[in-house]
Amino acid sequence: MQVFHGVRPSQPPRPRVMHEVSAREGSREAFTGETTGWVSSCETGRIPRCRSSSLTRRQHPPRANGLRMEEPRAVGDPMHVETSFVRNLGGLIRVRQGMPDRLMKAKGRTMSMHADEESDEVVLPVKRSNNEGLSSAETVEGRASPKGNGGQTAAARTLRRDTASNGLAAVRRAARQSKTVRFTALLHHITTDLLKQSYLALTRDAAPGTDGVTWQAYGENLEEKLKDLHERVHRGSYRARPARRTYIPKADGSKRPLSILCLEDKIVQQAVVHVLEAIYEEDFLGLSYGYRPGRGQHDALDALHAGIYRKQVNWVLDADIQGFFDAMAHSWTIRFLEHRIADKRILRLIAKWLKVGITEDGLVTRSERGTPQGAVISPILANVYLHYVFDRWTHRWRRNATGDVIAIRYADDTIVGFQHEHEAKAFLHDLQERMRAFELALHPAKTRLIRFGRHAAKQREKLGEGKPETFDFLGFQHFCTRSRKWGSFVIGRRTIKKTMLRQLQAVKMELRKRMHDPIAKTGAWLTQMLQGHLNYYAVSGNGPSLWWYFNEVRWRWIKSLKRRSQRAFMSWEKFTSITNRVFPSIRILHPLPCHRFDARTRGKRSYAGAAGVPYRC
Repeated sequence: MQVFHGVRPSQPPRPRVMHEVSAREGSREAFTGETTGWVSSCETGRIPRCRSSSLTRRQHPPRANGLRMEEPRAVGDPMHVETSFVRNLGGLIRVRQGMPDRLMKAKGRTMSMHADEESDEVVLPVKRSNNEGLSSAETVEGRASPKGNGGQTAAARTLRRDTASNGLAAVRRAARQSKTVRFTALLHHITTDLLKQSYLALTRDAAPGTDGVTWQAYGENLEEKLKDLHERVHRGSYRARPARRTYIPKADGSKRPLSILCLEDKIVQQAVVHVLEAIYEEDFLGLSYGYRPGRGQHDALDALHAGIYRKQVNWVLDADIQGFFDAMAHSWTIRFLEHRIADKRILRLIAKWLKVGITEDGLVTRSERGTPQGAVISPILANVYLHYVFDRWTHRWRRNATGDVIAIRYADDTIVGFQHEHEAKAFLHDLQERMRAFELALHPAKTRLIRFGRHAAKQREKLGEGKPETFDFLGFQHFCTRSRKWGSFVIGRRTIKKTMLRQLQAVKMELRKRMHDPIAKTGAWLTQMLQGHLNYYAVSGNGPSLWWYFNEVRWRWIKSLKRRSQRAFMSWEKFTSITNRVFPSIRILHPLPCHRFDARTRGKRSYAGAAGVPYRC
């Protein structure tokens, strides 16, 4: 007979039944996070995981302290060694804590519940407790909870965007596990702590709404105000106020209407956004990049480059929805939300914000359609709207395509690439019908289907159409070019000229206001402004546009300095020495698009693939 002196062999022979037990424990590990085998302990080093045993226990006389221990002996079953060691260790822990142990014999006439009986149970818990406040060692060894703050939950002490509520983690898990479940109780997640977090997430220097309350003024007696706001929201007495209407210029010369909300409306909307993101971030497809946590403009640009380089793209559809935020139908917005949300109180809050209207020149205008641009709730409502109107429909459409199809959407700006011309035209026709069915329309001037890709230059030259056309996306003009070193196809990017001219006009107006300020003060402002420009536009291939923009800023600054007085004079050499110290150095700050895309999506799937099959980039 093979003898083991209390040491577990590396690979002991197991019967078939033990393999079945291991399979069940492996499934438990996948769903509960528990592991089998050995666990760590701060006191005993390595402790074998508890397993029930039906082996017959030998009777031994008790020791002086009332605890009987099994003497070390040679046995042929390694499972008996584990069970015996675990049982004795559990008894020692209970004796040290002054607790009655089941290994102690009864000393009275009445049968004790802790008397030694023939049972398969062990002292150490097989399953970890549900109290997350205990440490791992305490949970495994079954010790009593520590004094003081040991019973507190593991909630984060700092207010962050990703720790709004412990309950939202359960909402996120439920949304991930089932794409059809509807959430009936969500309002209770809007707590006072979440309202405070939402207040701290707002912009400090934002313009006030119709009530004239600023962020700093609302911060006085913040706890009392948030408690009152919380009670009004849950009581149903919260009333949204009309937004103040203002306008900002657009690149095409028109004006974009913006709505400036009251501070309390921003706080409640930000709290509702936290709740909605827990649900819809599990539903949104990978082709959506606009106004989502952890995603930005450069992520969309990187995905576009990776799709065009690695797929056979010969045609590009640059689609733009005409007046999307002002054309969103309220009825469709609520219907889309009802696919996942069954809490009438949340839907009622969103309906209030949609229909509250705006204030302009003292007149209040109620909104019949659209969502106010500038509102905190508007971006996620827009993403939900287009998730059902465009994203899911596009993902189904390209499953039937014979060629490669890629799709990138940032808010209402969309780029779709195709391999075949007939599929590109068919998609455009179907997309127009799809938009019309949901009370939307494509912009006739901004929506274009162009020939673009690695073969576009040769194909257009053969047809006598000249150079390939370009398209604008997220501040950059994309064009087809060749590598100077290798001669291979390269997607060129440069800053849109209209964007630079509009920014230079704003710089000129600001320099006039700062004309008589000290040069050091004006230089500090220009440094901050130019560094922000580099942070976004300093991509590979955009060096000439950056140099041109910096030189134009230099000319406008020196002209402003020369207009200080009639005798004001500064030579170009002296001014150049000043700008060399003040202006940040021009260098490429962003890595190559495909390299960063590979780093961010390593091991993940991208929904910008072809024919509905996600591809790895």
